[in-house]
Amino acid sequence: MNLTSLVLNELVKNSLKNNAGKKALHVNGSSFTYKELHTAANHTAQALRKKGIVQQSRVALLLPNCYEYVVSEIAIYYLGATKIALNSMVSESDVRYILEDAEAELLIVENRFLPMIKKIKSQLPKLHTVIVLGAEETEFDELICWEDFQEGGSDEEVYVKSAPSDFSFILYTGGTTGKPKGVVHTYETTSLTFISIIIEANIQSDEKILVTTPLPHAAGLYLFAGLIKGAEIFIEDKFEIETVVRHIEENRITYLSLVPTILYRMLDYLERKEVDVTSIRTIQYGTAPITAERLKQGLSIFGQVFLQIYGLTETQSAATWMKKEFHSIEEGSLHLLKSCGRSTIFSQVKVVDANGKEVAVGMEGEVVVKAFTNMICYLNQPEKTAEALKDGWLYTGDIGTMDEQGFLYLLDRAKDMIISGGMNVYSSEVENVIQEHPGVGQVAVIGVPDPDWGEAVTAFLTTKVENLEIAEVMAICKSKLSKYKNPKEIHIVEALPLTSYGKVDKKKLREPFWELAERQI
Repeated sequence: MNLTSLVLNELVKNSLKNNAGKKALHVNGSSFTYKELHTAANHTAQALRKKGIVQQSRVALLLPNCYEYVVSEIAIYYLGATKIALNSMVSESDVRYILEDAEAELLIVENRFLPMIKKIKSQLPKLHTVIVLGAEETEFDELICWEDFQEGGSDEEVYVKSAPSDFSFILYTGGTTGKPKGVVHTYETTSLTFISIIIEANIQSDEKILVTTPLPHAAGLYLFAGLIKGAEIFIEDKFEIETVVRHIEENRITYLSLVPTILYRMLDYLERKEVDVTSIRTIQYGTAPITAERLKQGLSIFGQVFLQIYGLTETQSAATWMKKEFHSIEEGSLHLLKSCGRSTIFSQVKVVDANGKEVAVGMEGEVVVKAFTNMICYLNQPEKTAEALKDGWLYTGDIGTMDEQGFLYLLDRAKDMIISGGMNVYSSEVENVIQEHPGVGQVAVIGVPDPDWGEAVTAFLTTKVENLEIAEVMAICKSKLSKYKNPKEIHIVEALPLTSYGKVDKKKLREPFWELAERQI
């Protein structure tokens, strides 16, 4: 058997069968064994097949972190179909665009999103079936309650021999033109992602993993890596510090995956409370480095358990890992805290100039990644794909340097992206919405350092009218943008700074906020 012959659906099914007697999931007060999870996923796959879902059909999920999300995702893989992941913070316009662009045929959605789906359903001719979780009755034929959808399951094993090149899932990321881009991964690349996580994060079969961030994103990758290894997964729909602490103490959690925002909240809480955290073996975090002061705080509470990753939706898995042994406050290691680590067993990373030539050690350039887990394309966007993928290398748009030991240091973002609370926000998307207000002249959106969110979305604008109400601009943002994309602050200025080429100088806007920061990202 070669590396590409064992694909995702087989990998998942093997683990669920081999670990049949073990506990797999704990969610919403209920627990499920691997056998129960396999049976439920198999029944759901049968139900999907009855609704016309076959190999490479596209099935969308708009659900919170719940048992049904996990079961549905496994069922999609069992059928060799393609998952379209939507997180619950996405706006109505983005939901409509994603479902249309991805040509989703079936949607599984929580009841609270039903009014939105009813409004846009007529604009989505490919979407023939909507399965509703939490609905007591349905109003039209294409709408089916989850319980009715599940009726009639048998013990028949659903088996589809997927090809490594089949699409496993399409995850949409913000676009610089304001429209999300569908990042396409395959059954092969996703299998390799899970294997890479298991190896690089040293996930063990006795691991107890707590998931508190949205499953459509990185949390879902760690959940499936855990399931493939035979670990025990605890799922919460959101992060609440008291709930996390209870899990750590009562369930002896060993593995946490956090964004820095949440990590810092935890550290501050645990400084004030007496909590037994000795079960924790790994705390994985990403999107930003940890400062020496914060690491010292973390080491005193947890010990040397921290892992940092650097990756993108386009790389699926981490492009670099900053290992536990390098999270040190020893004199000779402090400089490494500014790094996001070194390439993985499945990746190569280098820093290149504008012509794609690798720069010398310590010189600035664009970070590019060659990895088994890279996306294969942006859906329906060949020009954007050609810009991002060149000779097997993914051009990230991030600016960085590399030292003589291969440690990568990120400096800035060429793609004009903000990461707030671990979520990607493209400034142009926010700018386009603010520009809809007739009283707004020019607008520029940047990320500024924030102790809680990492970066706070912040807007600067000029006005065409006297006495422009900032509340009106905020109201437009709230009506058109996902919650995490809304500006935390809006500043009215007389003029925006310009470069010598006449473009808005965002670097100048950032300077007062970032001048004391260790890096501009």
